[in-house]
Amino acid sequence: MAKNVKAIPEGFHSVTPHLIVRGAAKAIDFYKKAFGAEEVMRMPGPDGKSLMHAELKIGNSHVMLCDEAPDWGAVSPQALNGSPVSIHLYVEDVDAVYDRATKAGAKPTMPITDMFWGDRFGKLTDPFGHHWSVATHKEDVPPEECMKRAATACK
Repeated sequence: MAKNVKAIPEGFHSVTPHLIVRGAAKAIDFYKKAFGAEEVMRMPGPDGKSLMHAELKIGNSHVMLCDEAPDWGAVSPQALNGSPVSIHLYVEDVDAVYDRATKAGAKPTMPITDMFWGDRFGKLTDPFGHHWSVATHKEDVPPEECMKRAATACK
C-alpha cells in the first residue's frame, strides 16, 4: 500500500451505496434532476457504450453505480423483479426534494408524513427500480417516547 493513502478515500463514509442500473447514463441524469447529484466521474465499459463505474455525490455522500452486466453477476432491480433495498436520503427540505424527484420521474410509494420517530418522511421508487426514502429530521425523540408513539401509530 502506498504511503499517506487513507484507508477510506477523502469525501467517502464507511458505507457507500453501489447501484446496478439498467441504463446508468440515464440514471445519472435522473439523480442530478431528482436529488441534485453531482457527477464525480464515469468510466465507460469495454463496449464504449455502457458504464463500468461511475460516482455521484448527493449532499455529503458518494453513490457508486454501473450498468447492469449479468455476465459479471451485476443485475438491476428490473432483472430481479424489484429490490429489497431502500436508500435513505436525509435532506434539508424533504417536501421540495420529494416534489422534484416525482417531477423527474420517480414513482411516489408513500406520501410525505410526519413520523413518530421525529422525521418528516416519504418513499419513492426511481425509474430504474431502486427504492428511496427521503427525510428531514424535525425532532429528537427520546427512545421511551418513540416507543410510546410507535405503539399508537401502529394500531
